[in-house]
Amino acid sequence: MKTTNLILLTIIAEDELESRLVADLKRLGVTGYIIHSVRGEGHHGLLRASHWEGDNIKIEIIVDGNLADAVSEHIAKEYFPHFATILYMLPVQVLREAKFTKP
Repeated sequence: MKTTNLILLTIIAEDELESRLVADLKRLGVTGYIIHSVRGEGHHGLLRASHWEGDNIKIEIIVDGNLADAVSEHIAKEYFPHFATILYMLPVQVLREAKFTKP
């Protein structure tokens, strides 16, 4: 079965950024995404552990290298200086390339 090499790009951010992040991703050309509520602990301690502070979200997209670069540059410029935002990328192999790429 033929697979296609793409990038799984993951963004972890404050939940109140969800609509802004989704709008930015769509504007950059992302056509699909998955959003999860998440919690955890890292460099800055617990990731907003109480409901008073709000939740955190994880947005996952699967895109080609060019779009992954565009998204990561935008997030680094617009979000990293102002918000506790994490972004990481992993190579993935997908079936049904058309589900993840533009014609």
